[in-house]
Amino acid sequence: MFIMKTVDKQTALDKRYLRMAVIWAENSYCKRRQVGALIVKDKMIISDGYNGTPCGFENICEDENGLTKPYVLHAEANAITKIACSNNNSKDATLYVTASPCIECAKLIIQAGIKRVVYSEKYRLTDGIDLLERAAIEVVYIGKEELVNY
Repeated sequence: MFIMKTVDKQTALDKRYLRMAVIWAENSYCKRRQVGALIVKDKMIISDGYNGTPCGFENICEDENGLTKPYVLHAEANAITKIACSNNNSKDATLYVTASPCIECAKLIIQAGIKRVVYSEKYRLTDGIDLLERAAIEVVYIGKEELVNY
């Protein structure tokens, strides 16, 4: 019985943090897709990120053809690199992200020592998720529809 309450509590926390990541994604200037990420450790948000251009660049993510510019940072990369400028570390943390990580972000997640990834939108390519699972990182999918009425 105690285990069930712990699982329910973790699921409730996961949904709350994912809803917060959805709101954080609204900070993105990207038109094609807005993605938000939070890194949580010991029930504290230690970093955040959203997809966008590097510091000092114009806040325009797409070129004249509507394609994402190659230097746009993903939300996960933004959140992970912010930790490098802080006194925190992401060892054993949980990453909450609104879209499933790509292969490049999956590599960063592994190297950052993150142990759980919770996401709410599946992407057509699964290589990022596959790599995380291969690295024994716990991956949890909670669909957007589960966040609405929670």
